[in-house]
Amino acid sequence: MKKILLLVIVFISIFAVGCGSKKEESDLDKLLAEKEYIIVDVRTKEEYDISHVKDAINIPYDVIDETIDLDKDKNIFVYCKSGNRSKIAYNKLTSLGYTVYDLGAFESIDLPKE
Repeated sequence: MKKILLLVIVFISIFAVGCGSKKEESDLDKLLAEKEYIIVDVRTKEEYDISHVKDAINIPYDVIDETIDLDKDKNIFVYCKSGNRSKIAYNKLTSLGYTVYDLGAFESIDLPKE
C-alpha cells in the first residue's frame, strides 16, 4: 500500500510540474510589449560603449536632474553595473515625475545586448 501511495504522489508531482512549466509572461514582458518605454543605461559613457542593452540611451546617473527631458508618457527602465546607481537614478527620476522601473544589474538583464 505504501508503494502505491508513493507512486501516486510521485505521479502527481511530475504531472503538476509538467503542467506548470509553461512560461508565463512577466510584468516586464508586458510593459516591453507595449513599446511605450525608454531604456536608460545610467553607467558611464565608457561602460556604455563597451556593451549595453539594445536601444538603450546613456544618461549617467550623476547628471540626472530637472533638466533631463524624457517623455513622461513612457515608462523609463534604468540599469547599471550592480544596481546601486540605477537605484539612485530611479529615486531621482521618480521624484521628477517619471514612471520608472529599476532593472538592476546589467549582467542579470535578460534583454538583447549590443
